[in-house]
Amino acid sequence: MVCIYHFYFSSLNFVMLLYTVLLKSVCVLLAQNSYKLGKVSVEPYSCRGCPSMETSKEQASTKYADFEEKVKKTIYIDQLSPQVTTPVIKAALAQCANVVNVEFIVNYTIPYDIPSAALVELDDEVQAKAAVELMTDFPFIIGGMPRPVKATYAKAEMFRDRPPCPGLKKDFRWIKQGDGEYETMKKLKNLAKKQESENMALIKNLLDEEKELAKQQQEALDGNGKKYEMLEAVVSNGTIRKLAHHYGVSLDD
Repeated sequence: MVCIYHFYFSSLNFVMLLYTVLLKSVCVLLAQNSYKLGKVSVEPYSCRGCPSMETSKEQASTKYADFEEKVKKTIYIDQLSPQVTTPVIKAALAQCANVVNVEFIVNYTIPYDIPSAALVELDDEVQAKAAVELMTDFPFIIGGMPRPVKATYAKAEMFRDRPPCPGLKKDFRWIKQGDGEYETMKKLKNLAKKQESENMALIKNLLDEEKELAKQQQEALDGNGKKYEMLEAVVSNGTIRKLAHHYGVSLDD
């Protein structure tokens, strides 16, 4: 039994020694500029599938430049009715622009049913300018009741999938109590909470005003409808001719 164990450990030591020698040989070969194995020339190891640092920077710059061009030909439409869909926007802008893409923006942070917004990409900057001017002159061209829609030129901050700006480096770190910037960041945090509360109150007030405006518009619409129904009834039952005869008015005039 002792002989078997001795043979086993001796063999294991020999294998480990051989593995060490082979590993050192490989390291020496990789350290050289190039080496040949038979007739095959083997170059030093390099990540052939990985882009270089310069290539990555160029790709990032190109991608951001394409994004900037996309921003220039995109408009932002606000106060859209929840019933508005992509075909509705395309039909409304068909007379001055060709709609390439529509991305609706929904604010999930507000517990209110407020009008949504959309980023509408067009063919070029000329069409974007024409679309903004059209919606400025005709704000009711898209369903935006009870208030007209508003159109402006899009900004880079409006896109959720915008690429990082080349050369811009962002650093983050945790600030603990006792650090120099702790009190300043605490004030900013409290200010953000205050602004959020004020924003919620403002939105609620705007929604109440819109609701009251919609009620007034509906009452005016119902009143005008009743007037037209009354006129139609007077004409259809012949009352208008009796009134014309009574007051001596000729309907032919």
